[in-house]
This record gives sequence, structure tokens and C-alpha cells, in this order.
Amino acid sequence: MINITEFLLMGFPGNQVQQRLCAMLFLLIYLAALIANLLVITITTIDQHLQSPMFFFLKNLSLIDICYISVTIPKSIVNSLTGSHYISLLGCVSQIFLFIFFAGTEFALLLVMSYDRYVAICHPLHYETILNRGSCVQMMTAAWLSGCAYGSLHAAGIFSFYFCGSRIVHQFFCDVPSLLLLICSGEQTLEYAFIIASFAFSFVCFLFMIVSYVYIFSAVLRIPSAQGKLKTFSTCIPHLLVVTLFLFSGSVTYFGTTHILASSQNLFMSLLYSILPPSINPLIYSLRNKDLRAALCKILHGKMLPSTQIPFK
Repeated sequence: MINITEFLLMGFPGNQVQQRLCAMLFLLIYLAALIANLLVITITTIDQHLQSPMFFFLKNLSLIDICYISVTIPKSIVNSLTGSHYISLLGCVSQIFLFIFFAGTEFALLLVMSYDRYVAICHPLHYETILNRGSCVQMMTAAWLSGCAYGSLHAAGIFSFYFCGSRIVHQFFCDVPSLLLLICSGEQTLEYAFIIASFAFSFVCFLFMIVSYVYIFSAVLRIPSAQGKLKTFSTCIPHLLVVTLFLFSGSVTYFGTTHILASSQNLFMSLLYSILPPSINPLIYSLRNKDLRAALCKILHGKMLPSTQIPFK
């Protein structure tokens, strides 16, 4: 057992030139994700046609994605450029908490967005009544609070144990699987219990999503025209793609090869779930949603008008 005040983030292997090339690549990806998500927030705020509950949730998704990617990437860029890969104990605790906080909030929001699609397609006449402004704010508040509780649970759990031996983290940021390898033998049981309970709860939430889409598909199949079926189902495709991307990247990482130290595969998987969802989500929605594409074209041509309409109360 040792008293650790800081950790050494090994990051990606390579000399100083390669480290700086990685830093420049990370910077480009980070700026692209930042600009894309800010653009979605701006469009869904000022366009009067994009004030429905679906776009309210999409705006929050983009905000979460900005926070999510900002927890890890800026610190990694600075480390690669300066050559200093140390992170303080407090900094590591903060990364663990914030990363899981925003990941948990995003998952809760994706569950809310599946409910939004269910109500819109299965109960269209009651859509504005069920998903009024008050209920949308309440669901978003619940999503943020659940993410905060989830992050607090893991941060408090992982740092309530003793660390033995090495303080080297074979990652470019502090994450739970890597830190579990540094905890003294026999003390990881509680955190593993947290992880198992988290996956069990996430699986239950995922089942709720599945049930929602079973009802959605049933409603779509009852639409008489093929064009109507396609148009209705197309509103669900972006959400399905985002959910698949988020769950696949996280599951592969936590059920993958975390027991292999300094594994390049682990580093790649960490990149997958820390960078890919925030970078791809705005692209998925902008390409698949014609209203968002139309609003983007208005911005590019300088024809956007401020919103004066509040379609859900």
C-alpha cells in the first residue's frame, strides 16, 4: 500500500514528434466535435421550426457531448505537447467523476429520446400534451441528476480503496478499468459490484428502449402507405444509430481486453468511446434530419430568423 498523490498517464507510445502529431490530430477532432455540436445547439435555439421536444432533447445531447469530450481530450493534448504526463490525484478523481457523469447523463437522455419517439409515433394526437415543456424539463433534470449520482458513486468507490505498487496508468486519461488494476489485491470487489450493478441497470434501461421500439415498429407497420412507413421510421433512424454507437463503444471497452496492460487495443477502444460518439452524433442527426439540414442551409445563406414561437408549453 502506498500513498499516491499523482498518476502517470502513459498515453500513446512513440517519440516526441509522434506525440505531437497525435496531439494535432486530437486537436482537429476536438475542434470539429466542438464546432458541430455548437452548431446544433445554435440552430435548435434560434430556428422557430426546431422548437419541438425532439430538438430540445437534441440540444441537450449536443451540450452533453461537448462536456463529455472536453473532460479527456484537452488534457491529453496538453500532455502530448508539453511532454508532462502527470495528473494529480484530484485531477484523476475529477476526470473519473465528470467522464462517468456525462456518460451516464447521455445514456439517460437516450432513454428519454426513445420515449419521445414512442409518444410521437404511437400517440401523435397526445404528443404535445404528454411532452409539454414542464415534462421535458423534468425528464432532462432527472437525466442530469442520475448521471451525477452515477459519477459520484464510481468516483467515491474507486478512490475509497488503497493503491499498491505502480502509479502508472496505461491510458491517456483516468478511467475505471485502468485504475482497478492499481488497487491492492482483494479490494476491487466493491467496485466490481458497482460495475456489475451499473451494467444490470443499463441493461434494464436498454430493455425499455427495445420495448419502445417494438411498439414503434408495430405502429409503423399499421401505416397503409409504403411512403408513410418510410417517412415515419426515418425519424427514428438517427436515434437508433446514436444508441448503437454509444452502447457498442462502451460495451466493447468494458468487456474487452482491460486485463492486458499497455495494450494498444485498449487505447484504441478508449478512443472509440471517448471521442467517437461526441464527434459523430451531430453528423448523424444533421444528415438524417431534413429540418436540421434545411436550418443549416438557412444559416449558411444568412437567412435565419430568431425564434418567436414556443410550440410546446
